[in-house]
Amino acid sequence: MAKKPNSEGWEGWDDYAPFYDWENARTLGRRDVPFWRNLALHVGGTVLELGCGTGRISMPLGRAGVPLVGIDRSVPMLARARQRVKRSRLKNVSLVRGDIRKLPFGARGFAMVMAPYGMLQSLLRERDLSATLASVHEVLRPGGTFGIELVADLPSWEEYRKRISLKGWRGRRGGAHVTLVETVRQDRARHLTIFDQEFTERRGSVRRSHRFALTFRTLSVPQMARRLEKAGFEVSALLGDYRGGPWDPRAEVWMILAKKP
Repeated sequence: MAKKPNSEGWEGWDDYAPFYDWENARTLGRRDVPFWRNLALHVGGTVLELGCGTGRISMPLGRAGVPLVGIDRSVPMLARARQRVKRSRLKNVSLVRGDIRKLPFGARGFAMVMAPYGMLQSLLRERDLSATLASVHEVLRPGGTFGIELVADLPSWEEYRKRISLKGWRGRRGGAHVTLVETVRQDRARHLTIFDQEFTERRGSVRRSHRFALTFRTLSVPQMARRLEKAGFEVSALLGDYRGGPWDPRAEVWMILAKKP
């Protein structure tokens, strides 16, 4: 019997923290970082990153001189990001634990709010997405930019069971050999895509497995654009790659840029 999908989109991310950077280095890598860095350098003010995680994007932007606030609700994710900020001695990056549905900044006046790679698709209920868009609208200054990336075409992801997706070493000398066995399921009635993850670490003869699920809502670019307009934003661009090319449903990258009037 298949497991039920997570009822809250944040479930699973605490368990994912030790493997997040290892997996992303082998999949997405840093392909999206120049896009966000170039955008942030031209907005002329402080940037807020929703779901900053381990600092995969926050750190390169901070090193480029962008004043940035990162927010995440995962303590293990933030712990890794804070270690990076401390090692790099970055004074222009601050990290906050909080709920993006009710951002704890008041009318802060951020120049840009960014929601990288699928972050908003972790909001599994319509009311949670609506609350987040309203909260972003409150903290973004007039004329400010709201940048969103969606995981492209989640409903078309092939379902499979217990596939070895990745394997390799994590850490330097004395590290662990890691294998990711993944199952992908579609809950089409609820418009959800569920990734059941099993990371197995091997150190010598000792093995340890970590099992959890990550669940994403399957929103399209037009659906998200309509929700942004309903929340009071003006959609300024739909992009299909990290170089600024136009979006179409077959694009591998789904980006939306919006403005607060």
